[in-house]
Amino acid sequence: MSCHELEALRLGLMNVLGTDDRAAREHAEKELDGELAGPIEGLATAETLDTLRRHLDAALVDLEEEVATLDADDPEADYVRGRLVAVRDAERSLARLATHGDDLLDGLGETHHDLHDAFPVEE
Repeated sequence: MSCHELEALRLGLMNVLGTDDRAAREHAEKELDGELAGPIEGLATAETLDTLRRHLDAALVDLEEEVATLDADDPEADYVRGRLVAVRDAERSLARLATHGDDLLDGLGETHHDLHDAFPVEE
């Protein structure tokens, strides 16, 4: 059992954030060995937050379908449902990260404008 969605998201976030943690990258790559297809591959290779969000949404759809088709007697049923909860939580965290990034950009723009108001530039 493995949380492919979470490991792929970790790889994608390392790409987006420019994180150079070789051990974490190798661990995630090992967990995903043979699983890099579809949304999981998209997550693992993403280079932007928007791409991460799009592929995470697709991975959630796949996971929701998996949960919907689970047999109640399946010994992995609770684990798969737990994965769904964890991936939904990751989706919310990723949305917050994107919102904070947008807020940072807006704040820098306002600061730049305020600086030019305080110190006008003659052209």
